[in-house]
Amino acid sequence: MDIVGLLPQFGGVIWTLVAFVIALSVIVAIHEYGHYIVGRWCGIKADVFSLGFGPVLWSGNDKHGTKWQIAALPFGGYVKFAGDANAASGKDEEAMAAVADDPEAARHTMHGAPLWARALTVAAGPAFNFAMSILIFFAVAYTSGVPRDPLTIGEVRALPQGNVEMRAGDEVLGINGVAIPAADPEYSQFIKALPTTPTLDYDVRRNGQEISVEGPYLLPPLVLQVMPQSAAISAGLEPGDVITAINGNDVYAFSQLKDAVEGSDGAPLALSVWRAGEMFNFTMTPKKVDEPQPDGTFKQALRIGIAGGMAFEAATDTPGVGEALVGGVENTWRIITGSISGLREMIIGNISTCNLSGPVGIAQASGAMASQGAQSFIYFIAVLSTAVGLLNLFPIPALDGGHLTFYAYEAVTGKPPSDKALRVLMTIGLALVLSLMVFALGNDLFCP
Repeated sequence: MDIVGLLPQFGGVIWTLVAFVIALSVIVAIHEYGHYIVGRWCGIKADVFSLGFGPVLWSGNDKHGTKWQIAALPFGGYVKFAGDANAASGKDEEAMAAVADDPEAARHTMHGAPLWARALTVAAGPAFNFAMSILIFFAVAYTSGVPRDPLTIGEVRALPQGNVEMRAGDEVLGINGVAIPAADPEYSQFIKALPTTPTLDYDVRRNGQEISVEGPYLLPPLVLQVMPQSAAISAGLEPGDVITAINGNDVYAFSQLKDAVEGSDGAPLALSVWRAGEMFNFTMTPKKVDEPQPDGTFKQALRIGIAGGMAFEAATDTPGVGEALVGGVENTWRIITGSISGLREMIIGNISTCNLSGPVGIAQASGAMASQGAQSFIYFIAVLSTAVGLLNLFPIPALDGGHLTFYAYEAVTGKPPSDKALRVLMTIGLALVLSLMVFALGNDLFCP
């Protein structure tokens, strides 16, 4: 066995696991802290705050009597409140019996607190996940900025045909004598009408003068981001790569690449790739993916899993705080609605259940996004945090949504479900959650 040859693969596995543990730990910590801090505000005492399960590696007590600990298995966490028998918030009969004659002590337990306090405490976990996502999206939008109007070149990207006469600071007014529309559908029509040639004539304003300069095709076959679990990442494409030919045919526009992939019928494609002045050859087979549509449905298409962009990086202006915050809320809401729509389409059979990833798939995605830079990794954490918050709101016993369903029943009937019924429902809920995890793991292992 070639041990030396295995070292890069081993390093890749370690990197993937580290990225996964970091992403999951941040999301779990925020989720559980939501439960903890809101519970404390509502007068419910927390006995244990645990990041991870299993043997305790470190622990310490705070002034509120809560034991904070880090456990050996970093795949989750929990807050055990006073009166809880376990991490799933089952009732500790002995503990509750001990405070049965002491209303004040019972008030500080999870099962003796008022309904509103319990509901707020449980709902706080998913709410903190959503809040973290909004804040991350806000921070990305605020620091990245919004494209300047008029469109201005901030930085000219390195491309194989060179950048000819374009310069940073040029205000792009039009291409080949046609003004660039500001929005769709006119913008899309404008792009389709551009001739697919190596260079175009750009009408720019430079130092107050309007001139015509030569520059690369506006939307070249440039790789700005490689999607996790895609043909491109499996083949080894990297951000900054430029695809110059497909099956021996030269390409200058991202649309040519897209057409070639969609017209491949799933056959392998031979790609010539320019990378920092050197040429490389890659072979990859497009994968069928289910893409969300504006109307909430999904459409299957062949993709290699890359995102492109313009031949230059647009100069940006810092958005207003309100504008960036609205963008953060909209991004989070888009993920929530898209996830619900995708789940619905999977249930009715319109899209493949392979779209549901398990721990292996999420770990691979974590490593892939971390390898593409801090911003990509942080953005991925925001997306995953939204997904975790949404999943926990599903009305399944043992999840936060299941507890909220019990509280809704209590609010309507005036009394909680019986302890026996709760035990049965919690057992069913745990079985459903474990079954879902096994199913998702199966997808990771057996889906193409």
